[in-house]
Amino acid sequence: MVLSPSVGRMDGGTMERPQHVPVLLEESLKYLKVRPGGVYVDATLGLGGHSAAIARQLGGAGKLICFDRDPEAMAKAQARLAAVAEELGPEMPQVRYVPRAFSEIDEEVEPNSLDGLLADFGVSSLQLDEAHRGFSFRTDGPLDMRMDSRSELTAQQVVNQADEEDLANLIYEFGEERRSRRIARAIVRARPIETTAELARVISAVTPSMKGDKIHPATRTFQALRIRVNDEIGQIQSLLHSAESLLKPGGRVVLISFHSLEDRPVKDAFREGAKAGRLEILTKKPVVAGEQESLRNPRSRSAKLRAAEKVLGVASGKWKVTSK
Repeated sequence: MVLSPSVGRMDGGTMERPQHVPVLLEESLKYLKVRPGGVYVDATLGLGGHSAAIARQLGGAGKLICFDRDPEAMAKAQARLAAVAEELGPEMPQVRYVPRAFSEIDEEVEPNSLDGLLADFGVSSLQLDEAHRGFSFRTDGPLDMRMDSRSELTAQQVVNQADEEDLANLIYEFGEERRSRRIARAIVRARPIETTAELARVISAVTPSMKGDKIHPATRTFQALRIRVNDEIGQIQSLLHSAESLLKPGGRVVLISFHSLEDRPVKDAFREGAKAGRLEILTKKPVVAGEQESLRNPRSRSAKLRAAEKVLGVASGKWKVTSK
């Protein structure tokens, strides 16, 4: 999703935010290669930064389809794009808003219909900055972490109901946390745990920062819980499974990830498509933020952009997606 300078770390730590800035915006537009009058999907609308830039290049004959499962983000992005529409007048493309997860894209978009698809898998600044959303331990709030407030599973349920072994495996797999068993044991002993600050204290008490650590001891555990609550890896795999069939020949897909669990399936899917002759990989190595963007927005330092183009004349198919 679109992120801003307020996002300093994947743990949800925040910094002063001068303005909302999408990550790797110029690079995204370069590889998306927006065709005036084309049809494009922003699979992770967020606060609308990438979509606003795409709209300015599409023109009045174009169509932009925007997905987001977060109702709060959708409302704010719609207001932002309404301002862009007022600015562009008849040069504003048709915009369709889809309040659904991008994993359901093939239920909303016709095969062979897209000139381009963009997805930014990062957590939005809106989600991180609002204490009531429960994503960050920097501000105390309920253990929620749902990107879609309409879904049932919350972080509080996972923390307080999962057995110790399952919790340890979850923290190890999705947080890549070596001290997962120690953390799980401490969580189980401290239950019930109701808030983000309380959970962070429990974790910090048994995993003090080690020399050279640049992140809070609770960072990886919070990441793991967020991924579990929102099925983030499963969502990415579903999108990858559908993306090729939705692109026109010559259509492009641009995907931005923020850690290895997100980047690995993207890299593998692109390689499989290229090996089969269905894709041309446009980024031999992942594109990363330049020095100026990294200084302006520390969160962008972990962003990796990969892009591919559907080969002309190749029958539509689906990419093989392998899990971790």
